[in-house]
Amino acid sequence: MYQPGDIVQPRLGGPKLKVIEVHGDQIVATSADDEKGERITLKAADVTAYKEEGDFGVC
Repeated sequence: MYQPGDIVQPRLGGPKLKVIEVHGDQIVATSADDEKGERITLKAADVTAYKEEGDFGVC
């Protein structure tokens, strides 16, 4: 399960989000780049832990 401070991403794609609150099977999150921005509520099953894959910054 997720905890406040975790970085997640919607399973169907989208921006990375920072978990602010956890309420049972739902999370409240905001953009990881703008923590004072709009808060959204998502089902925990609809997100996955964020991880960058690939060769970022490698030429």
